[in-house]
Amino acid sequence: MSEGERLTELAKRRGFYFPSSSAYGGAAGFWTYGPQGAALKSNIEDAWRDRYVVKEGHQEISAPDVMPEPVFEASGHLDGFDDMIVECGECGATHRADHLVEDNTDIEEAESLPNEEVMDLIAEHGIECPSCHTSLADQPVDNFNLMFETNIGPGSSSPGYLRPETAQGIFVEFPQLSEYARNQLPFGVAQIGKAYRNEISPRKSLVRVREFTQAELEHFIDPEEDEPPLAEVADVTLPLYSAAAQQSEDGGQRELTVREAVDEGVVESEWVAYYLGVSKEWYERIGVDMDRFRYRQHLAGERAHYASDCWDAESEVDGDWIEITGFAYRGDYDLSKHAEHSGEDYTVFKQYDEPITVERATVDPDMSYLGPEFGGDAGAVADGLEALAERNPDAFDGDEVTVEVDGESHTVPVEETNFSVNEVTENGEHIRPHVIEPSFGVGRIIYTVLAHAYETDEVDGEERTYLDLPPEQAPTTVGVFPLMDKDGMADLATDIADDLRAAGLSVTYDDSGAIGRRYRRQDEVGTPYCVTVDYESLEDDEVTVRERDTTEQKRLPIDGLADRLEQLASGDLTFGDL
Repeated sequence: MSEGERLTELAKRRGFYFPSSSAYGGAAGFWTYGPQGAALKSNIEDAWRDRYVVKEGHQEISAPDVMPEPVFEASGHLDGFDDMIVECGECGATHRADHLVEDNTDIEEAESLPNEEVMDLIAEHGIECPSCHTSLADQPVDNFNLMFETNIGPGSSSPGYLRPETAQGIFVEFPQLSEYARNQLPFGVAQIGKAYRNEISPRKSLVRVREFTQAELEHFIDPEEDEPPLAEVADVTLPLYSAAAQQSEDGGQRELTVREAVDEGVVESEWVAYYLGVSKEWYERIGVDMDRFRYRQHLAGERAHYASDCWDAESEVDGDWIEITGFAYRGDYDLSKHAEHSGEDYTVFKQYDEPITVERATVDPDMSYLGPEFGGDAGAVADGLEALAERNPDAFDGDEVTVEVDGESHTVPVEETNFSVNEVTENGEHIRPHVIEPSFGVGRIIYTVLAHAYETDEVDGEERTYLDLPPEQAPTTVGVFPLMDKDGMADLATDIADDLRAAGLSVTYDDSGAIGRRYRRQDEVGTPYCVTVDYESLEDDEVTVRERDTTEQKRLPIDGLADRLEQLASGDLTFGDL
C-alpha cells in the first residue's frame, strides 16, 4: 500500500476526510471533512490566522464565493485561467495533458511547456489513454478554462462565476479597504475561504480537487519605499530549488539563509524572501517534516499571468512534490486591471514630507472648436490632448498636435488647445501599490501534515499506528477514560472531562473496550495525552496521564490537572518535567 493509499484509508476510517455524496455515486474532486478532519482544519486555520493576521498586524475579510463576470474579465481569468486537456478519440475520456506527460516521462514541470510540445511528447512517448489504453498520439491538446459559471438571479442576463481564488475578493474592494487602513502603506488584507476550479482530472484525494479552502494574504506596499523587517528572519535557512538549478544538468537544491538568498540574488524580492522565512518557521510549527520540504521557483513558462516572480512551497508525499503554497510578487497588475475596467480609483495618496514646486503642462481645449470639427469624437480628442500633455509636453512645440482616437489620427491647432506650463505646489502624489501574495492551500497542507505525522512502532508486541501531530494542531488534546464503567469511576471520569472542557481543552470521552484499544484509537487520530481514572483515583484523587509518542505514563493530581495539560499542549512544560 502506497503512502497516499494508507493515508486515505486512515482518513476515511477515523473521520478525517472521505468522498462526498457517495450515496449518490459521488462527484470527483469533492471531499467532506469528518469530525477529526474538521477539527484539524480549524486548528491549522487558527494557526495561520495567528501568524499572518494577528502577529503581522493585518486585516481580515470574508468576501462572497460568487462574483459577477466583469470581475474576472478584469482579472484575466476568463481569458487565461486554463489547463491543457486531451480527449481520447476512442472512449471520449478527457485528461490533463501535462499530467500525462509528467506521469509517463522524466519531465517534472510539463505545465510550463507549450501545448504543441506537450502534444509532441505524448506521441513521442507513446502515451495511452488511462481509461481505455488507446494511443493518444495526434490527439489535439487544447486549453480548458477552469472557471465554474453560474447565473446571478433569474435568467441569464447576469452571468457570474464561483471564484477560482479568494484574492479577487480583496483586490476588487481595495478602495474601501485602503480607507480602513487610513491609506497608509504598507498594509495587508487576509482571507480564509473556499475557491473553486473545474479540474480536468481530480486525483490524489485532497491534492487536486474542485472545491478547496485557501488562506491568502495580499500585502500592499509602496515599491519605492517600503521594506520588510528582513532582520527578523535573516538567519532562517531556506531549502531553495531555483529556476536556474532546475534548468541545469547538475543543478540541485541549495540551503541558504534568507539573507544569503537575497544577497546572492537567488530570491529577487526582499518581500518574497521575508515571507519564505516567516512561512518556513510556520510549517515547522504545524508539523511539516523539513526533510521533505523545499521552495521551488517557477519557471518562466509556468508563472501565472500576474506574477513577475513566484516560488512554491512544496512537500514530498509518496515520492511526489506537492505545491502547498505559492509566493508571488504580483506587482500592480490586479489593481491596474480593476482600475481600467471599473473606472474607480485604485490608488492611495502618498503625502510628501514637505510640499514641492513642480512644472505641470496642462491643456484647456476649446470645445467650440473641437465640437464642430470632430463631432462625436470631440470629448475623446480632448481627453487625448490632456493625456498627451501630461505624457509628452514637447508634442505641443509646433503649430499642430496630433492625437489618436480608436486608431484614427486627429490633428488640432495648438492654439485651440490652450496649452500652458505652470508652476504648481504639490503636497503628495497618488501611487498604485504593488502586491506581495502568499497563498496557502489548506487541504494540501492538511494532507501533508497527516502524511508527515503518520508513524508506526511496536508496543507490547503489537504494531501501533499513531499520528505525531503537534498538540496545537491535534483534533483532540485529551482523551479521558474510566478504567471500567463501575464503582463510580465513570462518574469521576465524566466530571474530569467536563472540567477540562470548561478550561478550554478539546476532550473526548471513551469508555468502550479494553483500555489498550482505547489508547490505540486516540493514537491513530493524534491525541497527544490520555487521562485514565482507576480504582486508585477514587482513593487518592490522582489519575494516570499517558503521552502519545513515548507511551510513558505518570500519576498526577486531579487538582490542577487542566493547568498541567494546558502547559504541556502549549509547550511550556515537557512530559519529562512532570
